Amino acid sequence: MKFKINIKPKISYYVSILVCTIILLYFAYKGFVAYLIHRELYGSGLDTLVLLRASISGIMFLLILLFIQFVKIPDLKSHRAILRGIFIGWTSVFVIQIIINLSSIYFVILAGLVSFFSLITLFSLEDQIKEEKNTLTEKEIYLLQQLAKKK
Repeated sequence: MKFKINIKPKISYYVSILVCTIILLYFAYKGFVAYLIHRELYGSGLDTLVLLRASISGIMFLLILLFIQFVKIPDLKSHRAILRGIFIGWTSVFVIQIIINLSSIYFVILAGLVSFFSLITLFSLEDQIKEEKNTLTEKEIYLLQQLAKKK
């Protein structure tokens, strides 16, 4: 499939980092507010709502660290496998949010947009891999020139 849009995988990772940061900040804020309300009403201890929101914030933080590590990978085939996983992950989050909680429409839209962007990047990456197969690296060109000089 020939795609005219040429998107690098790093951009998809940065978009995922941005969305995870938005989700992290939202749930950290909501968890902090829920903690303050629970502390004022009941004294000490933690509520399950506070723990759930803190857990979601922690998971998003770990995902951000993981996406930062993905940016450092140079191989396009590895990016293809990673982007497939990211696409499946965001798509499953999108579908689960539609089924379970459609009232938080902003998170549904965010997950859907990131999923769609990952899919476009995946198609673009397929074309980049095909183009890379047809080109020679600098080292291969150098070795061919050395081989031509010997003959």
